[in-house]
Amino acid sequence: MNDSILVALAFLGAIVGAVFGYFARIALTLGKKGSIELQIKQMMLEAREEATKIVTEGERKSEELMKAARSDVKEREDKIKKTEERLVKKEEFLDKRQSDIDTDVEDLKQKVAEIKTIKERVDGLAAEREKALEKTASLTREDAKTELLTTVEREHGEDVLIRLQKLEMTGAEKLEQKAREILTTTIQRLGNSVASDVMSTTVEIPSEDVKGKIIGKEGRNIKAFERATGVEVVVDDTPGTIMLSSFNPVRRQIARIALEKLVADGRIQPARIEEFVKKAEEEANRMIKEKGEAAVYECGLYNLDPHLVLILGRLYFRTSYGQNVLQHSIEVAHIAGMLATELGANVQIAKAGALLHDIGKALDHEVQGTHVEIGRRILQKFNVNEEVIKAMQAHHNEYPFETLESIIVQTADAISGSRPGARRDSIENYIKRLEDLEGIANSFPGIEKSYAIAAGREIRVFVKPEMVSDLEAVQLARSIAGRIEQELKYPGEIKVAVIRENRTIDFAR
Repeated sequence: MNDSILVALAFLGAIVGAVFGYFARIALTLGKKGSIELQIKQMMLEAREEATKIVTEGERKSEELMKAARSDVKEREDKIKKTEERLVKKEEFLDKRQSDIDTDVEDLKQKVAEIKTIKERVDGLAAEREKALEKTASLTREDAKTELLTTVEREHGEDVLIRLQKLEMTGAEKLEQKAREILTTTIQRLGNSVASDVMSTTVEIPSEDVKGKIIGKEGRNIKAFERATGVEVVVDDTPGTIMLSSFNPVRRQIARIALEKLVADGRIQPARIEEFVKKAEEEANRMIKEKGEAAVYECGLYNLDPHLVLILGRLYFRTSYGQNVLQHSIEVAHIAGMLATELGANVQIAKAGALLHDIGKALDHEVQGTHVEIGRRILQKFNVNEEVIKAMQAHHNEYPFETLESIIVQTADAISGSRPGARRDSIENYIKRLEDLEGIANSFPGIEKSYAIAAGREIRVFVKPEMVSDLEAVQLARSIAGRIEQELKYPGEIKVAVIRENRTIDFAR
């Protein structure tokens, strides 16, 4: 019984607590709601005040900007007004000046008319005076002139003739003396070496054992070297030296470089020989470029095409009557420059024409035409100045002397070539015969390359094996020998050796 009462009382207490908590929560909520509403009202009041302030500040700034804008517009209007006033004044001034100019022009026209009138009057008076004189003398003006000249010629003809002859002789002597002085001064100012090139090159070797390596077993090394370079190798009893002989200085240079490198390397065999010859050719090409650039720099010509400079460098390995052609060209350029300075000609044109006058000799004999014609085609190909071409083309009288510079180049070439010991005619003829030998051989189809060796007593012709058979090689040798007999003059006999080699190469990988 007591437990039931306690449970009922507890349940009743819980209900009363819940009701009390509910009403307490409602009261608390209403209190908070009133407080939030007050805060919102307060914030709205503050916002209205802030908005009023912003609007007031904006109106104030707007008023200030309007005032500044009005002031700026007023200033601009004042400036425009002043500018318009200045323009009006300038127009008035220009109108007045134009009016004055028109007045002056009218005055000048009147004065010109007056001058013309006066001149016509003077001319009329002069004509009347001349007519009066002619009437008085009973002679016209032309008749008086003719009679005066006739009288002078009759009475003083001999004196006039003697005077004219004296003036002519004196003028010729002075001109000849001046020309002699110019040429003498030019030659005296240039003193280049005139040593002639030789037909062989000596290569020093460290020991006599190297000669055996160069010759190789059954002479295979020396044969491979001669075939690759086109140079005859002379191995004799002279201690410490080997002789390389060829009429072509380019081949001699390549052979010398290759042989020196082979001797330094020590491994001399056909495969190594071909490798070193190729490297020597590359080195020779670099030397050609350097020699061409050095020649151009020495002569002060800096606007030439690089390909033209490269062709010019090849002249270092060419000779003309035993004289180095590049050195000769440089010498001619210096002489031509000095002559052009003395005579008042174009120095750059004269020097360029002189330096390039023998450039046609840089090409091999396969190119048809004289070296002058070949040189003209080379210069035209590289768009060289036409004045330079005119200066170089007349140095052998193949073309007329069109400019003063062309005469200067011809004179400078003659001065350089006529120096004592500068040239040797026999060497030039000898080289020409060897070049003709190779030219005849190379004119046949299927020829890979050909070399004239043994002082022109033998020519070796290498054919392309895929184009020429063994039987055709025999017929080719007979044909070349027949052409040589018909076209060339030579002492003794010339051996024609046609070589056909079929080489197969493969690689193991």
